[in-house]
Amino acid sequence: MLQSKSFVKKSKTGRVTKVVREHYLRDDIFCGASFCKLCQQKDPRFLSSSSSPILVLDTNVVLSQIDLLENPAIDDVVLLSIVLEEVKNRNLSVYNRLRALSTNPLRRFFVFSNEHHKAAIRVAAQWYQTHLGAAARVLLITNDRDNKRKAIEDGISADTIESYVKSLGRPDLLDLLVHPASEDMAMEDVEDLRPSKRKIIFTEHKPMSEITSGLHRGIYHQGKLRVNRYNPFEAYVGSESIGDEIIIYGRSNMNRAFDGDIVAVELLPMDQWHEEKALSIADEEDEEEEDVHLVPGSADDAPRTTSQVQGSSGETTPASSRPSGRVVGIIKRNWHSYCGSLEPMPMPAGSGGVAHALFVSKDRRIPKIRIQTRQLENLLDKRIIVAVDSWDCLSRYPSGHYVRTIGEIGDRDTETEVVLIENDINSRPFSSQTLACLPPLPWSVSSEDLLNPIRQDLRHLRAFSVDPPGCKDIDDALHCMPLPNGNFEVGVHIADVTNFVHPGTPLDDEAAQRGTSVYLVERRIDMLPKPLTEDICSLRADVERLAFSVLWEMTPEAEIISTKYTKSVIKSCAALSYIEAQARMDDSRLMDPLTTDLRNMNSLAKIMRLRRIERGALTLASAEVKFQIDTETHDPLDIGMYQIREANQMVEEFMLAANVSVAEKILNHFPVCSLLRRHPTPTREMLEPLLRTAAAVGLNLDVSSSKALADSLDRAVGDDPYFNKLIRILATRCMTQAVYFCSGDLSPPEYLHYGLASPLYTHFTSPIRRYADVIVHRLLAASLGIYKLPTIFQDRPQLTSIADNLNYRHRNAQMASRASVELHTVIYFRKRPTDTEARIVKIRSNGFIVFVPKYGIEGPVYLTQKGDKGGGEWFVDEQEQKIKKMDGSVSFGVLQTVTVHLEVVEPQPNRPKLQLTLV
Repeated sequence: MLQSKSFVKKSKTGRVTKVVREHYLRDDIFCGASFCKLCQQKDPRFLSSSSSPILVLDTNVVLSQIDLLENPAIDDVVLLSIVLEEVKNRNLSVYNRLRALSTNPLRRFFVFSNEHHKAAIRVAAQWYQTHLGAAARVLLITNDRDNKRKAIEDGISADTIESYVKSLGRPDLLDLLVHPASEDMAMEDVEDLRPSKRKIIFTEHKPMSEITSGLHRGIYHQGKLRVNRYNPFEAYVGSESIGDEIIIYGRSNMNRAFDGDIVAVELLPMDQWHEEKALSIADEEDEEEEDVHLVPGSADDAPRTTSQVQGSSGETTPASSRPSGRVVGIIKRNWHSYCGSLEPMPMPAGSGGVAHALFVSKDRRIPKIRIQTRQLENLLDKRIIVAVDSWDCLSRYPSGHYVRTIGEIGDRDTETEVVLIENDINSRPFSSQTLACLPPLPWSVSSEDLLNPIRQDLRHLRAFSVDPPGCKDIDDALHCMPLPNGNFEVGVHIADVTNFVHPGTPLDDEAAQRGTSVYLVERRIDMLPKPLTEDICSLRADVERLAFSVLWEMTPEAEIISTKYTKSVIKSCAALSYIEAQARMDDSRLMDPLTTDLRNMNSLAKIMRLRRIERGALTLASAEVKFQIDTETHDPLDIGMYQIREANQMVEEFMLAANVSVAEKILNHFPVCSLLRRHPTPTREMLEPLLRTAAAVGLNLDVSSSKALADSLDRAVGDDPYFNKLIRILATRCMTQAVYFCSGDLSPPEYLHYGLASPLYTHFTSPIRRYADVIVHRLLAASLGIYKLPTIFQDRPQLTSIADNLNYRHRNAQMASRASVELHTVIYFRKRPTDTEARIVKIRSNGFIVFVPKYGIEGPVYLTQKGDKGGGEWFVDEQEQKIKKMDGSVSFGVLQTVTVHLEVVEPQPNRPKLQLTLV
């Protein structure tokens, strides 16, 4: 049967045309039921149970109840293609989860193409019942009263999702239900539900039409809300319209906005920009107070604060005035699932099995979430996942629902899974479709590879790798060969991953989605399957491997005479650790060819490094922690700062040089679609905490350019041997984040990598563990005429989207690594309380933040007790960055050495933390 659909379309030029599309509507499409006598010959699969009803879901049920649908108890579901299409337009995340359900061989979710069938949702349900007859009961699931009433009038069985779940006799499934906002009731109002008794806690959000008008007129400002990682009562919104960040103080001004929400903000009157109390350290137990505390930040959470500090005269004066505001509306929500545990509570008596509980997220930026549960007894000692459903202005807390249990609180595997979930890391095993893309094992270089004209045979070279001990995913090897003219041929050889990962394959799609490998303390989560990362692509010793090589001719002064790029075959002669390479270079008795190559490379690297520093490259530092892990229990046996050797710096120098050379090559050929990496110049404002600290200890840092800052940091030496490293760590925290971008999105001056003082930079040297490098390999191969550039490179918006995902994944991987270190630090010190030396890095009104060099740990030390609102007998001298006793008997200054006691405590149930106290 032929049916016409018509709609009006407006072109970019403003021309309006009527489009008529003809659809052939059929009634002979496979229904998906394996027991159907009419369809069985066509495709006997999917809906297999004729005993339970076949569920036809409407769009709103699918959108709101995805957590329930993912539970294995819900099966024999028909997903109409028009429903899928509407879900795709409204919520891409839910759509992707639905597609995963419909392709999962263990689930019975059938996609029915009713776009090409004469059926809408109610008609589809009716068609199914008629088509299957007595063989099955068809049930339309809808929460729309009108839809349900009409369905029943038409003789269709229909039910609400809650009523259907109750009929299953599984009380635990009721916990997964999302209740409409209108059914929400503030938990604090459960005892007295009279409307007159309900107190308005938050201001109503403005309607979207008013927000749009306000943004247009400059009354409101739009931006992403970011809550301080260490202080849930302080947030900031980056606003392009005022060219500054707007500080949001307190939950009432955040007005039910979550971290990551796109919000509309109204500026407060200027006289309210100075109402902030003295900077202090937020306590774990301050969660319920509408008090604002400003606490330790990082490069991303630097306290961008309007602070008032008590001067020596005792008067309170504003230190700075930054715009403050309040949220008036939510433009786009960033709600997702959160990991945490329930607040301890007694079992309720006579509550009909339903308990109201408060969920506390492990992420302190997230407010407590109230849920209803019928399995309280089983959940109190568990880490669970909860999703947010709504937040009424009459309720102090958002409402949500239980999703699933992760495991026992405190169990290392449970807590590690929490780290992965919180940082959106995909640790699932690779699918069979992905693994099907791999070549069979054992794999070796073939004669075709060796005879391939695009590939140069470099097996004769004395190539070697230098990596951390125990490294199995070796992506790079080096060689350094003296030439007859006194110069050197130097090569950087990178695993040829793109020989095995082809565009558009399931393997490529999976790598693109994961973006990067993630390194936790006790394990690695790979971007690519292990056969590739540890065998086929890994440049191991004494085996032939495919590589992509950058070859330079260099003078003994490390000047590059020429550069060549080629696909190659290499055979590494040694896989050295940094310690082994360093030991070889340092042992004057060793004169073998490999050791000589190492020394020659190191000499060149030192010159290259000096030249880079002269150009203005920064030598920064970070507190990298290294654990020694028990091979059987996986518990940490020892902990200490990661040591950087000359061998590390040598490898780093040649990787940087290869990345710069490749960036120049690809940008020359593809000026608008190259993937590059930039490091934006930090603003003076971002560097302010560093300048304040430096001034307090008599240092004058020049931040007018990266060169000026680098020179200043070199001059920053004190009596303390750790002083310079500490200043460099503080400088690192003031930096912006380096990011991937598409060259066509920015102008060349914006390509600058500030930290490396390089006008151009990219990532080419780690394709086994970073998808950015895979893209760059494809660009380089195309620039050499080896392969044609994949079509995706013609789609700028798609390239920008890939760069955005890479930045997101890279950031999450970093956060997960840090969280894993924090977790193992708590495990390590739980049985080993200890006293150690620390350095003060930030002064606060109730104490200070210290850094422990031996363990790479940072944390607060309190001088005043909780509840001591007057600040006790201490006062802060902001100018000198000191906290002093009123009688002048004791003072503590920034960068001063103190002794602290480290001990694991549990101030709140299920939230163990490492506590630092002054000895």
